[in-house]
Order: sequence, then C-alpha cells, then structure tokens
Amino acid sequence: MNLANAPAADRGSLVQHAISAIRRYIQDNAMRVGDSLPGEGYFADKLSVSRAVIREAFGALAALSVLDVANGRRARVGAMDGSVFGSSLNHGVATSQITVADVWDVRQTVELRTAELAALKRTDAQAASIMEHARAMRDSAHDFDVMTQYDIAFHEAIAEATGNAFFSQMVNSFAPLMEVAVPRAWKTRTTPAQKDIMIFRHLALAEAIMNGDAEAAVAAMKAHFDTSVGDILRSET
Repeated sequence: MNLANAPAADRGSLVQHAISAIRRYIQDNAMRVGDSLPGEGYFADKLSVSRAVIREAFGALAALSVLDVANGRRARVGAMDGSVFGSSLNHGVATSQITVADVWDVRQTVELRTAELAALKRTDAQAASIMEHARAMRDSAHDFDVMTQYDIAFHEAIAEATGNAFFSQMVNSFAPLMEVAVPRAWKTRTTPAQKDIMIFRHLALAEAIMNGDAEAAVAAMKAHFDTSVGDILRSET
C-alpha cells in the first residue's frame, strides 16, 4: 500500500489513491454510520503520503457525505445523503446536459413504485403524516413557496413509508429541482379548476395509501405525473 513506491502510471493522483484506500478501509472493517476512523497520521503512515494529502482526501469524502468531518474529533462514517445526487442533478440541468422534463420522467418511474409500496407497507403514523401533508398543500395553495415545501414533504413521506432507504434518498435528491419547478408549473395552472384537480390528486393518493389500496395509489400517482409533466413542459416554453 506504499504509494510512494508505486509506478507513476499506476499511482495517479495521491489524493485519489488515498480516497480509494480510505473507502477500502471502511469496507474491509465493516464499519457503520457513526463509526470513527483512525486519524490522518494513521493513513499518512500507511500510505506513505503527507497528512495534507489525507486531509484533502477526508475533505473530498466529506463533500460526498462518505465521511462526517468536524473540528475537534475524528472523522466518522457518514450517512447516505440524497442531496449529493441532487446537486449533481441541478448541475446537469443548469449545464443543459439534461432537462427538468428528463428528471421528471425518471422521477415518475421511481414514484409509481413508491406509491405502490407505501400503500402496502405504511404504518398508521406514516399514512397520517402523508395525509397531513396533502391537506397542508390544499390549505396553502395560495402561497406557492409554502405549498411547494409541503409538496416535497408529501413525496418524501411516501418514499419513507416504503421502508426502503434507497427510495427515500432518491426522492430526497429531487427536492432542489422541485423547489424551482413546482412553483413554475403551478403558475401555468391559471384557473381554479386546474389548481383544484392537482390538490384533489394529492388527496386521492394519500387516501389510497391510507386505505392500503396499492392499485389506486399507483393510478393516482400516474394521473398526478401525467398532468405535472405537461405543466413542467409548458413552464419551460
């Protein structure tokens, strides 16, 4: 593991190799979220690199939420964080590598499944929380910013009710784009009837999940997205 003696062609970036070595250390030692890693000196000696290299590697891993680094204590294994992928999605949209409609197409695929699983697996408390968010959307429909936050919370609560942490992280990653796209889409709904039908679909989805009706939940989510994608496309023209 002595990088200083490795061939230049194989060695690559010292920092990148340090990042790989730290990741391997976490995996090889079956570490879990919150476990403390050895200090910078340990990895510097093990890899025959400077502490500055390890510090930079720790910083890069912290930015990816692989590590939780804070002053005054050792680095710890970090928890998954959907916002990291969300940042990448934002970058992709901002640089025209993908469109908001592309993201919504993928999001629909994911959320049809979350609706189905939530109806099958939700607890009573989770079902109540989902309904509470839907009703809060209805009651705040006059304020796009507030309603958007309830809309985001609504979909995140559905993902949480699946019992699959990966779904939760994926849906969480959509939140930054929703904060921009949802108010923009709502502004294309110019009549009370158009606004009412979207609120109704959220309430219908919440009710289907509360009733444990997976088929109805999927149908409600699909109806929601069929309209939402069109609204998103109109908002971009």
